[in-house]
Amino acid sequence: MLIFLAERLAYLATPKTGSTAVETALRSRADIVFARGRKHVTAQRYQARVRPFLKETFRVAPDSVAVMREPVDQLRSWYRYRMREARDGAPQSTRGLSFDEFICAVISDDPPEFARVGSQFAFLTNGKGRLVADHVFAWEDQPQFLAFLSRRLKDPVAPEQRNVSPDIPAPLDQITEAKLREARAAEFALYQQIIDAGGQLRRGEDRTAP
Repeated sequence: MLIFLAERLAYLATPKTGSTAVETALRSRADIVFARGRKHVTAQRYQARVRPFLKETFRVAPDSVAVMREPVDQLRSWYRYRMREARDGAPQSTRGLSFDEFICAVISDDPPEFARVGSQFAFLTNGKGRLVADHVFAWEDQPQFLAFLSRRLKDPVAPEQRNVSPDIPAPLDQITEAKLREARAAEFALYQQIIDAGGQLRRGEDRTAP
């Protein structure tokens, strides 16, 4: 997570959405950097803990901005990332597994360690399933997201690719995808709302939860 006090903006690093590239490009400009184990502060934690601290300490309450990726594509990125040689033999490794097997493990009642990847829906919403990030952009619409950052930071933002997962074929059976869509219906619905809204959804505009 990166916090820009003067610009009143907090970038929330949704996992597997290009956050390393964004943080590498903007780290030197940020006033506060949450790194390593605290890099992926959720929208709920930011809203409940970090934002109040910033308001009390610095008299600013920065808007939060995050990115959401098409759910199947985001999980495919996790699968490929955990297949890297550096993880071979580790409990998190997906080597030797098909993408279908990985997805079935992700949506199982007790996911093994390699399938514990969380969800974008949980990252972006609160306990009631409502969106709590102020601005959420579709990962697939990079120009709109980068234009927003450039406008808010008053400087062009053009990240270079970082931490790219290996390009390994990862087809998904239709039956497995149907199971995933059923298990994570709320996540797919939230992503579709972002697309329907033109690639950007603001807090209060979501219809995911009643």
